[in-house]
Amino acid sequence: MRGPGRDRIVRLLLALLLAGFVAAVATALLNVAWSLMGGGDLTLHGWIALTLGVVGTVLLTWVLMALAFKSNREGWDDRVDNRLDPGREDD
Repeated sequence: MRGPGRDRIVRLLLALLLAGFVAAVATALLNVAWSLMGGGDLTLHGWIALTLGVVGTVLLTWVLMALAFKSNREGWDDRVDNRLDPGREDD
């Protein structure tokens, strides 16, 4: 496969790799912070819960930002009728 489709897939894979790395670093830093607070060692279930929480938060953030960028590019924000907005001043 060549062309823009391949480039998009490569960029997506690199972004997912970066997200995984960020999630791993965040999980490790949270574990250090937890230990410094005197929380003790994490069990296997604690590691699983912490990892799922961090990965879920990162993925949710990426999806919501992607939707915001898509909305901006396609002009959905411009189509909103703000005439009845109580904080809007008439032009």
